[in-house]
Amino acid sequence: MASTRDIRRRIKSVKNTRQITKAMELVAASKMKKAQQAALAGRPYSQLMSRMLAALSTRVEESQHPFLVTREVRTRGILVISTDKGLCGPLNSNVFKLVAEVKTPAKFVAVGRKGAQYLARTKRDLVADFPVSDRVAFSEIRVAVEYMVKLYLEGTIDTIEVIYSRFRNTLVQEAMVRPILPLGNLRSFIDTARTSAGAEGEVFADNRDMLFEPDAQTVLEALLPFYVNRYVYQLALSAKASEHSARMVAMKTAKDNATKLLGDLTLEYNKARQAAITQEILEIAAASFAA
Repeated sequence: MASTRDIRRRIKSVKNTRQITKAMELVAASKMKKAQQAALAGRPYSQLMSRMLAALSTRVEESQHPFLVTREVRTRGILVISTDKGLCGPLNSNVFKLVAEVKTPAKFVAVGRKGAQYLARTKRDLVADFPVSDRVAFSEIRVAVEYMVKLYLEGTIDTIEVIYSRFRNTLVQEAMVRPILPLGNLRSFIDTARTSAGAEGEVFADNRDMLFEPDAQTVLEALLPFYVNRYVYQLALSAKASEHSARMVAMKTAKDNATKLLGDLTLEYNKARQAAITQEILEIAAASFAA
């Protein structure tokens, strides 16, 4: 049995750890609430953009815009959205499992320090990495997306895909691969975007007479690049909400485990102290009888 001094040292260490994890849980809970609000606040805008594209898609012929033209895939372009810090459970490892499943030639762009470190450590073709703050500004995501779009238009990559953690609820975050470009069938893409924006079951068809200036085709071609930026931005907001939710759950689990361990150590300390007291009494009694 360990000495009472060693047990007291462990109890003090566990108490400090529990205090730290409790503080981190509270911080993560506060950030999670803000991230969830940001993700939910962006959905109406994304849904409105989807309605605009849906209205345009029924009024234009098949466009030859580079975003819509499907071509042979020689090199995939993959944007990996991860976290800057750890202590968020299996969130990053689930994303990296999807990265590990990529066996075809691909070039990677990382958002988040953990993703950049993983791609570099596994010797994958990392062409760029971008930092993103906790509040996930649109300008930060736009830089990364526009860089990938530039590679796509130059022919360096033939697809743009996003691997990220989709936020479902506080306890469930799902690692997913979301194809972005080429859009191919515009109507199918609108249905997919509508689902990811949380608008399942809504009807986006609009049969009203509309006048587009200068014309529907020009408006569509101007709207597509901005919509792609906004769509990826919404995915990044979902990933950030997933990060803070996973961290809050991980810290709560660590705090609960520390509390349980603290109870076990306290019981062990009391047993050790009782054994020491009993031993002292026996020694005193034996000495009195000897005298």
